[in-house]
Amino acid sequence: MVGRRRLGRQFGWLWAAYGVSTFGTWLAFDAFALIAILVLRAGPTEVSVLAAAGLAVGAAVAVPLGPWVEFRRKRPVMVAMDLIRFVALMSVPAAYALGLLSFVQLLVVSVVVGAADIAFNAASGAYLKALVRPEDLLVANGRFESTTWTATVLGPPVGTAAIGLFGPAMTLVANAVSYLLSAAGIRTIGGSEPRPVRTGTHGARLRPGDLLEGWRYILTHPTLRPLFFNTVLVNGLILATSPLLAVLMLGDLEFAPWQYGLAFGLPCVGGIIGSRLVRRLVARFGRHRVLLTAGTLRACWSLGLTFIQPGMAGLVLVIAVEFGLITCMGVFNPVFATYRLEQVPTDRIARTLSAWSVTSKLTIAALTAMWGLLAGVTGPRTAIAIAGLLILITPFLLPRHDHAPHHEGDLIRSKT
Repeated sequence: MVGRRRLGRQFGWLWAAYGVSTFGTWLAFDAFALIAILVLRAGPTEVSVLAAAGLAVGAAVAVPLGPWVEFRRKRPVMVAMDLIRFVALMSVPAAYALGLLSFVQLLVVSVVVGAADIAFNAASGAYLKALVRPEDLLVANGRFESTTWTATVLGPPVGTAAIGLFGPAMTLVANAVSYLLSAAGIRTIGGSEPRPVRTGTHGARLRPGDLLEGWRYILTHPTLRPLFFNTVLVNGLILATSPLLAVLMLGDLEFAPWQYGLAFGLPCVGGIIGSRLVRRLVARFGRHRVLLTAGTLRACWSLGLTFIQPGMAGLVLVIAVEFGLITCMGVFNPVFATYRLEQVPTDRIARTLSAWSVTSKLTIAALTAMWGLLAGVTGPRTAIAIAGLLILITPFLLPRHDHAPHHEGDLIRSKT
């Protein structure tokens, strides 16, 4: 079973650090928007700008961070990014307590945190590949995925209660502290980590070509290229419709806020189930078949959200659709993350993961803005339907063949 495979003390500390920071992130879910609305009396346009600009500018700022991370020890980079996020987030409640909080500060903090997120994820992916044996990567990614969905289930309700009891800035304090605890956990990992050495005549100098090396590697790889376009488009289209679903359910269909929270919180249990099943599925059917099947199935659910109606039937429909979608994602994501790490050479991991994250965040920002404009013309239901139809096309971008030198299922079967 996935949960009983031992990956060592060092991975345990990394997993604990990931768990506490992930829970902190979901505890503060939508905290910036809530603070902008409740404290600064921001309107819909300002809130949309805060969400889109934070993603887009943060991603743009992170472009040179991929090469910078690549040729440095990854654990100190991860600790530094955690501390940067701690300081940036703590500046918000501090300014709020002093009566100095402004919309510009929220925007700057969202950009800093977004860029630090990308750098941290690039470093942690490279570090995980060095820390864990190749045959254990799927188990490790499955645990991270299960932790993510557990935090998604528990974090927002606890965060909402904290806002009601202690005020809108309290969840940001908790999120900031979670990054401080994450930094402490990563430092506790211990062990030696050699400094990456750049080969060639340029030594340690950063070259202009390094900024594009991640994209160059992705776009020339026969399997990563279709996976890149598939994951970026699927994630972008799903997240672009999230604000529209909120408008449709809370506005047009008059669902109560607790019903809206239940509709998107309860189905996250499917992510936990999917991530717990993934290793057994890969052992039985092989990695590529699971990747292709789960990737195809996760594209088949979103269109169902077009048919939401008022009342209990509509609520049950949303829960069923989201449960199916998230269960498929819980299976797909660990297999995808493992395959991506295996396919990228050690000296390109940080740049490749950074390029992937930058593109994903820029795409989400652009599609969110586009679908907001589309909904203004057609209405939220029609815009959601168009996104659902486009997502149905994305399975054609999944790789038809596995170019990996081995199959994860064969590796697992050889050890069991």
